[in-house]
Amino acid sequence: MTTDVTQQAPALPTAVIAEHPAAVAPLRERFSCDILAMVTFRGETTILVERMRIVEILAYLRREPSLNYNFLAAVQCCDWLGHAPRFEISYHLLSMGRHDRLRIKVGVPEHDLVVPSATAVWNTANWEEREIYDMFGITFAGHPDMRRILMPEEWEGHPLRRDEPIGGEEVAFTS
Repeated sequence: MTTDVTQQAPALPTAVIAEHPAAVAPLRERFSCDILAMVTFRGETTILVERMRIVEILAYLRREPSLNYNFLAAVQCCDWLGHAPRFEISYHLLSMGRHDRLRIKVGVPEHDLVVPSATAVWNTANWEEREIYDMFGITFAGHPDMRRILMPEEWEGHPLRRDEPIGGEEVAFTS
């Protein structure tokens, strides 16, 4: 069985338009050129945006009084080996006052592994961006302390990449 490795990442079908009542209209109005796709699936809205505009979009979502996404719940990365773009970074936001969640994603191509840092908007992004750097090799421009957080400094490679060899370290109980 062969697979076509040139297909697009399946995360956001562009044919489905999000109908998120609170966030979609203001974002479309202010950032229409920077929104690449929107989808609502099982009550969760995901918006794919231009990578280099992520900080401005996150700051708007946090500071706009009508939206007030004041909690960054998580920053995550996914490696879609064989797809374009290869990596996706997801920012999971929560508006505690409105009890509303929103996911913002950016695609990161394999040949340009740099994303602007969200630490200026949320301090908590510091640790999560360092973990993504350590595990996937994506650098966050403007990050105050871009260094490994889980692996030793001398470690070569990034363990959560799908093309990283599995099991290269000998442990005591295997010999």
